[in-house]
Amino acid sequence: MLRDGDGWIGTIPVVVAFLTCFMFFLQLRVADEFKDLEDDSRHRPYRPVPRGLISLKELGWLGVITALIQFLLSLFLGMKYVIILIVVWVYLALMSKEFFVGEWLKAHPITYMLSHMIIMPMIDLYATACDWLEPLGAPPEGLHWFLIVSYFNGIVIEVGRKIRSPKDEEQGVDTYSVLWGRKRATYAWLGSVMITAFFAWIGASRIGFGLPVLIVLSLLLFIGSILSVLFISNPLPGRGRWIEHYSGVWTLLMYLSLGAVPYFYTLLQ
Repeated sequence: MLRDGDGWIGTIPVVVAFLTCFMFFLQLRVADEFKDLEDDSRHRPYRPVPRGLISLKELGWLGVITALIQFLLSLFLGMKYVIILIVVWVYLALMSKEFFVGEWLKAHPITYMLSHMIIMPMIDLYATACDWLEPLGAPPEGLHWFLIVSYFNGIVIEVGRKIRSPKDEEQGVDTYSVLWGRKRATYAWLGSVMITAFFAWIGASRIGFGLPVLIVLSLLLFIGSILSVLFISNPLPGRGRWIEHYSGVWTLLMYLSLGAVPYFYTLLQ
C-alpha cells in the first residue's frame, strides 16, 4: 500500500515471504535450544532436548535444511534477495553466540533484550522486500514506521512471555517478573504495548487508515490495561499466562489491522 501498488501483490512473493519468515522463527528456536542447553538441563529437564525427545544434532540438521530452502526460495526471486537473507542469517548467528559477550549481556538484561529484538525488523524487512525490491529497488517511503512497530512488538512478546505469578516462577529461570519485580515488569509490558500502538497508528495513517486502527488498538490497549491491573493486584497462579497469551492476541490483531485488513479492504473496492 505504501508503494501504491495496484491489485494482488503476487502469489509467489507471498509464498516466499511466508515460508522464509516461518523458517526464520524456527531457526531462532533451534538456536535457543543450543544456547540454553546447559540451563535447560539443570533447571528445565522436562524440555524436549534434555528429555532426549530430539537431539541437538537433529535440530542442527533441521536448521541447515531450512536454510537451504530459504536460499533456494530467495535465489528464485533473485540474487538481491539472497543478500538480504544472508544479512539476517549473520545477525541470527551473532545472536546465537550472544555477540561473543554472553556473560556481560546476561548481566544487563535490558541491553540483552534490545539487542536481540533487532532481528524482528530485519525479518520483516526481508518479508516486505518480496514486494518492493523488484519494482522499486529500495524501501518505499514510510516503511520504517512498520519496521519500528515490529521492533517494539518484539519487546511486547518477549516481556509478555516472561511475566509469571510468584507461584509459577521456576528456579534458575530469569523471568522479567523476577529480574524487575512483578509490578515493574507488567508496567514495562504495558508501556511497550502503548509504544507499539503509537507507532502502528502513525504507520496506518500513512496508508489512510489511521482512525480505524486507532480505534482497534485503543480497545486492545484498554483490555491489556485491565489484565495488567488484575495481575498486579492479585497475581493468582496462571494469571501471568494471561499476559503471555494476550501478547499473542495483540500481535495478531495489531498486524492484521495495520496491513492485511486495510489492503484487502482496498483490493475489494
